[in-house]
Amino acid sequence: MASALRAAGFIIYRRLKGNTEYLLLQTSYGEHHWTPPKGHVDPGEDEYQTALRETEEEAGLKAGHLNVNHDFKKILNYDVRGKPKKVVYWLAELKDSDISVTLSDEHIAYKWVPLLDACALAKYADLQEVLKDADAYVNSTSSSK
Repeated sequence: MASALRAAGFIIYRRLKGNTEYLLLQTSYGEHHWTPPKGHVDPGEDEYQTALRETEEEAGLKAGHLNVNHDFKKILNYDVRGKPKKVVYWLAELKDSDISVTLSDEHIAYKWVPLLDACALAKYADLQEVLKDADAYVNSTSSSK
């Protein structure tokens, strides 16, 4: 069996006026689907390093802009063009909601959207489940503060 393609990224959220919004990027290729910042693991990188690098490359957000929650880690496994792919997501809160997103040429648009809109944009059921899990986690941790 061929080894799986590996990718990693962050489910990034911000709290704005009491609402939680999620960052989704629209790809400039293929079906122009919406996805959190993520990308393929380069040789010598671990998945967390990849998530940091890809988030900076694709959205202009650096590690210092994010509060990463290492307790929330989700792994998706699916096939892309007949090859297995594994994607790891961590949850990360944007520290300052005024920080602007700077897109790379891999994306043509971005949106900060509440959960229902994020799920509508992210048309894949497994990604929708990760977003719902992230939202439940955010709401459970914010109510305990």
